[in-house]
Amino acid sequence: MAGSREKKRDPKAVLALLWGEQEQPRRGPKPSLTAGRIVAGAIKIADAEGLNAVSMQRVAAELDVTTMALYRYFPGKPELIDLMVDAALGTPVATAGLPDDWRPRLADWARQCWALYRRHPWILAATTMRRQLMGPNQLAWLDAALAVLSRAGLSAPQQHEAFLLVIGHIRNLAQQFTDADEAGEQEWNGLTAEILERHGHRYPALTAAIAAGAFVPHGDDPLDFGLERILDGIAALTDRP
Repeated sequence: MAGSREKKRDPKAVLALLWGEQEQPRRGPKPSLTAGRIVAGAIKIADAEGLNAVSMQRVAAELDVTTMALYRYFPGKPELIDLMVDAALGTPVATAGLPDDWRPRLADWARQCWALYRRHPWILAATTMRRQLMGPNQLAWLDAALAVLSRAGLSAPQQHEAFLLVIGHIRNLAQQFTDADEAGEQEWNGLTAEILERHGHRYPALTAAIAAGAFVPHGDDPLDFGLERILDGIAALTDRP
């Protein structure tokens, strides 16, 4: 029964859940279980074990309720994931003391967003699986980015394209961290070193880069280099007549 329920997805029901517009029972005792409590329990599981560990049964066990009790609040797991994403994102924090200029404010926005992806790695998979209906917090992040970019004097299409560049850089890094496998990476490095020892003369630029430490992790935040180059590009665009 649970499996058949999770295959159905009503966009209107999702929007009502995301925006708190679902009808509330007018009579009867106040229920001890709430949608917020369910979402918090699901986020706790996803943070610890990943999104695949989240199921209606597992969340119910986490909350010490029956699985059927969850279906009074959510039609299935897809709707629950939508609310998990919006709840985990929260809203951007307005940082006091930043210069009244688009560049430091957009950089601050990006770093806040990057911190969220590091804190909740499962958000990447949750927002990649399908086109998602956006809740109030997701829209707040988009609105905050566009508000900053509008200060740069970009046209509306350019603001959107610049936003996609920044969020794409963040998501690409998040994917790299998600896919990281220390044991597998050590094995790959060893095998690559053996190949280059025999055939390195065929790839002089690569061999020189490796010898100069191009692939050795540095202390800088991995977000910074790409972010600064994107900001440089936006700045160059705003300087055009």
